[in-house]
Amino acid sequence: MRYALDYHSNFNDTLLFWITRYIRYKLTTLSNKNVQDKQRLSIMVGKLQQGIKSIQELENITKEARNAGLIGIATYSNPLIKLYTYLSGLGLESMRGIDEECLSDFLMIEGSGLSPASKKNYRIAIIGFFGYVDKQNEDSAGQSYVFNIELKNIGGIRGKSGQKLPAYMNEVEIAKFLKCIDDFEQSERISARNRLAIKLIIYTGVRVSEALNLRLKDIFPEGEAYLLQIRGKGDKMRVAMIKRKHIQSLLDEWLIKRRELGIKSELLICNQKGSALTQAYIYKVVDQILSYGGIFKEKMGAHMLRHSFATLLYQKSQDLVLVQEALGHADLNTSRIYTHFDKNRLMEAASLMDNM
Repeated sequence: MRYALDYHSNFNDTLLFWITRYIRYKLTTLSNKNVQDKQRLSIMVGKLQQGIKSIQELENITKEARNAGLIGIATYSNPLIKLYTYLSGLGLESMRGIDEECLSDFLMIEGSGLSPASKKNYRIAIIGFFGYVDKQNEDSAGQSYVFNIELKNIGGIRGKSGQKLPAYMNEVEIAKFLKCIDDFEQSERISARNRLAIKLIIYTGVRVSEALNLRLKDIFPEGEAYLLQIRGKGDKMRVAMIKRKHIQSLLDEWLIKRRELGIKSELLICNQKGSALTQAYIYKVVDQILSYGGIFKEKMGAHMLRHSFATLLYQKSQDLVLVQEALGHADLNTSRIYTHFDKNRLMEAASLMDNM
């Protein structure tokens, strides 16, 4: 079904209508393999279909979708929610008043503090949104208004985006963090579960989503270690390994607690109802432990544990292919960023002219 470009008489309402339609479209087309409760996602889609009354309501729904496991939705919703705030303040009367110039201004203003990769995501979200409107609007004569937004080479976005060096813990900080995991007080009911989840991430470098989607049958004993069957991005499978001594007591304690609570979920890490924990929850717990240990980085959170593992792995092994395999990177160039933290290599460069 197609709609009039200026669906409402008020510009702000019309813009909200189109952004809502587009986000609903993304909710139904993005991969939802990490969503455990499909019914919950269907309810969100239904709310968007019925229409919402404010951009805040839309933001709440997209946050709920992300917490439910549809992680990719934030790539599209965050830029468009900010775009709504920007465009609604321009005093436009019609969607036809939106052009490349005002969108370029938005990217320049909003992207001033973003990394090149984030700027690229903003551009992709905006182009995708207006491409959707191009195809879905139609007037009474059956004609469509085409924005044909391209946003070529603007806001510092040229070609392949650069990579920002990730925040990570050094070896001393990692040792301190590992001690804090055990020392940080948590509820007895969830303590073993949370510590287990965090140690799986820091000791293997798996993504938070990968740890939370591990099933009981995905962990196999192998001598003094456990093999973990990991489902990565694009449903690509790989195997990770963690030594028993790092998690055995926590694993035993959590399995006993699960039986006591009557949890029958196939997920290894879950709540009392058997549903998957949200990434936001794990991020919150990790942030609390980092703060407890007095460890502060530019970017806190559970994903920083993955960067810390990868950095230390490269420093110890000097094997970039091993880093690629351990982290499940499809492209070796993605792993190459961790060579920037090799102080021995940097010292070689710094010593080049010592004898000149």
